[in-house]
Amino acid sequence: MTDDCEGTTPVPLPLRAALRRIARCAVQTAVLLAHRRLHQPPRHVGRRMTFADGSTGVVYRETVVDLESAADPAVLVVTFTLRGIHGRLGHALFRAESLLNTPLFAGFPGFISKLWLAADEQGRYRGFYQWDGAQAADDYVRALWWPLALVSHRKSIRYRVLPGRRRDDVLRAAESDETTRVPEAAWWRPVRTAADAHRQSGR
Repeated sequence: MTDDCEGTTPVPLPLRAALRRIARCAVQTAVLLAHRRLHQPPRHVGRRMTFADGSTGVVYRETVVDLESAADPAVLVVTFTLRGIHGRLGHALFRAESLLNTPLFAGFPGFISKLWLAADEQGRYRGFYQWDGAQAADDYVRALWWPLALVSHRKSIRYRVLPGRRRDDVLRAAESDETTRVPEAAWWRPVRTAADAHRQSGR
């Protein structure tokens, strides 16, 4: 069910189809790494993003692939809550090991960039992506559901695709307070963002 506030609950692909796509993604990620086309620029690390529901996440990593500008830009926001991760140490360990999850997304068709956001006040992690093609972004989430379901509360896995939007435009609008009015529960919509926040989440 899709809702402007809550986003969408993914309809997962059949397991075999999802595994095939994830395997192809891992191979493509290896190719990107071999050709030095996958990067982790520091520009947005430490950026504090406040969303329409009042929650806040801090960017702890950015992943970018060398591609031309998106022909069919779309912003994708994904959220999930981990099972069994508690306290500062637990979340710090997850943030460190999450780098190993890069092969689960970087080689998917249409991927351009991802901002990794630390857990907010409710324990929700977010991925804030630039994608080339809204349908490609949706297809990715339907495959991503399976690995997320292994480590997350399944009902917490939600996403929102914003067709025709560019990530940097969305960030600039939030940074300059140019965002349009949105429902209070819209966890996916940044309403304020600041590039000078350096502290990681305390979780």
